[in-house]
Amino acid sequence: MLLESAMTLIRSTGHVPTVAEVAQRSGVSRATAYRYFSSRSALIVAVMDATLGPVRRFESRHTDGPNRVRDVFEQTFPRFRQYEAQMRAAVQLSLEHWAKERAGLLEEKPFKRGFRVRIVEDAIRPMANQLSAADHRRLHQALTVIYGIETWIVLKDIWGLSDRGVEKIALWMADSLVKAALAGSPPASKPSPRSGAARQRPGGHAAR
Repeated sequence: MLLESAMTLIRSTGHVPTVAEVAQRSGVSRATAYRYFSSRSALIVAVMDATLGPVRRFESRHTDGPNRVRDVFEQTFPRFRQYEAQMRAAVQLSLEHWAKERAGLLEEKPFKRGFRVRIVEDAIRPMANQLSAADHRRLHQALTVIYGIETWIVLKDIWGLSDRGVEKIALWMADSLVKAALAGSPPASKPSPRSGAARQRPGGHAAR
C-alpha cells in the first residue's frame, strides 16, 4: 500500500514525495511508514526496484554483441516509457542530493544510480574479442549515456518527440555506436609468447 501510494504521488506531482506524504496518502501513521522507508532515498530505491525489476533482470538470448544491444533497447525501452514519471523523479532526487551534498546540507543517505552499467556490460560482452580494451570500454560508456531516461528528457522536452520517436532515435544511436566501434577498432589479441623480446637474427644477434 505504501509503495503504491508513493508511485501514485510521483505520477500526479512529478517529484519524490516525503515519507510523511506517503503515510498521509496511505492512511497510516508516520511511524509506520518510517519503519518501511527511513528516507526518500529508501523510498525511491523501492520504487525503482518495483518498476525496473524486469529491466534489470533481462538477459538477451542473442549470442552476438550487436543483436544483444539492439535486443536490450527494444525489449526494455517500452518499460522506461511506462514508468517515465518514476524515472524522472529518481533523476530529480539524484540531482538534488548532488547539490546538497556539495553544500554540506544533505541529511539523508544519497540516492545513487548505476544499474545500467551492468546491463550494458552484459549486452556488449560478446564484443570483447572484437574490440580493443579501450574501444570496448568507450562503447560501454557511450551506450550508458543513451540507455536511460536522459534520452527522454532531451528528445521529448527539447525536441518535442513522441515516445515512439524517442525509441527510434535511441535505437539508431545504439546501432550507430556499435557499428562505429566495430569498424574502427582492431580486434583484441592475446600477447605473443615472445612479446617484448628481441627478435634474433641467424647467428644469435638481436635485430636492431
